[in-house]
Amino acid sequence: MTISEVSKQYGLSADTLRYYEKIGLLPRIGRKENGIRDYQVADCRMIEFVKYMRSAGMPVELLVEYFALVKQGESTNRKRRQMLLNQREVLLKKRQDLDETLKRMEEKIAIYDHEIQKQEKNGKEGADR
Repeated sequence: MTISEVSKQYGLSADTLRYYEKIGLLPRIGRKENGIRDYQVADCRMIEFVKYMRSAGMPVELLVEYFALVKQGESTNRKRRQMLLNQREVLLKKRQDLDETLKRMEEKIAIYDHEIQKQEKNGKEGADR
């Protein structure tokens, strides 16, 4: 796949893909004879993983470290697992914060609903007089 095809498929800009390659987040992408990047299935799987982890809030620097550990092999499994556990905790905290924010917003909406109903009731009664 070309960089533009990968960009469209994963919703990442070509600049982002080049940047990820430059900093070592992605491996050096193979090239066609004409010099155009040629993304393979394994490259796309890594892009998908990076995209999910970025959406989970994992900083690029930690992802670079994660992939450096992957290259070191199975002896780093515990460290990589711990990195994922740590990120899961970050996500759980974000979810808790979002749930609390949503609860407060729903309470405020309910107050407005009550006030609007009261106004409409008072307005109707005033119109009947």
